[in-house]
Amino acid sequence: MSQVQSSSTGLNLNIMLLNAENLFLISDEQLTENHLNLEERQWQKLSTSVFDNKPLRKCFALAKIIQEQNPDILLLAEVGGLESLSNFNRLFLQEKYSPVLVEGNSNRNIDVGYLVRKNMGFYFDLVSNKNRPIQFLYPHERDLVASGRGEQFKIPASHKFSRDVAELHLFTRDREKPFMVLLLTHLKSRLDPEGIDPNGLERRQAELQALISIYNEAETRTRGKIPLLVAGDFNGNASKKNTDPEFKTLYEKTQLLDVCELANLSQEERATYYQVGRHSHVEGRQIDYCFLSPAASPLLETESVKIFRYKDHLGQIMDPPTTLDAKALLPSDHYPLIFSLKNVPVID
Repeated sequence: MSQVQSSSTGLNLNIMLLNAENLFLISDEQLTENHLNLEERQWQKLSTSVFDNKPLRKCFALAKIIQEQNPDILLLAEVGGLESLSNFNRLFLQEKYSPVLVEGNSNRNIDVGYLVRKNMGFYFDLVSNKNRPIQFLYPHERDLVASGRGEQFKIPASHKFSRDVAELHLFTRDREKPFMVLLLTHLKSRLDPEGIDPNGLERRQAELQALISIYNEAETRTRGKIPLLVAGDFNGNASKKNTDPEFKTLYEKTQLLDVCELANLSQEERATYYQVGRHSHVEGRQIDYCFLSPAASPLLETESVKIFRYKDHLGQIMDPPTTLDAKALLPSDHYPLIFSLKNVPVID
């Protein structure tokens, strides 16, 4: 259990969701503010990890956005562990937040985690679902099990989440009685290097089904009386319009609503990721989502919902990238989703 501070009234919460794209800040020595003055080549030499540290200019750019937008809770994907999150908070955000992260299952060491502003007037707990089976095997594994050779080839009973579903429980006195629960995930990507699950569809669908189960269990446990939030990088179109097949059960088995849908943002305004194709063809898609439960939806300030657009050195909004080189210059390859909840009821 981690303490922020106690409180007695409802809360106004500013929330930011961001896939920070490989936020690694790792060093073999204690990082200090002096290291922030290094040239990029020297900065990268600080770590002997197989993962490159995030470029300094991108860290500064993300920190500037966070400081300007002033979120109370940040929901982050692609974080290189608790060390990276703690270093980012300490070196770039003046330790204004409490870093919250449990290492998940990623084979790329990219985790989901939170930054919670200090002195907000509540406590918080983090519950990991990284060891929860998602009731899924790949087709060839299912065939081996059916043939009786599953044990011979060490086929597991089920795979687990590619990363995790990290539950952040906010409470004042009794940790068993949270006044809000946030579920943060990063579903299976579309990569399929082994050629066993085209576009990662089956695995992602299984992870989505398990995520829905976790959400429904939380709804049942809290009797639908507290606001729940389900968020993360879904790696596909989980919106109501032209929903990808693997996400359709989201609308069949829950009453969750996308904040962008509630705010009536246009499809162009909702884009959190731009796919750069051949001949400079650019496709903007929403693949990062924050869904609200029936108890949370009425708390949304719809006018606060926006996808933050990166700006150039003159403060002008940058056009969507049309080349991979242009995309690589951005602070992240995803754009932050920002919104506010007003008068969140606090249970003493």
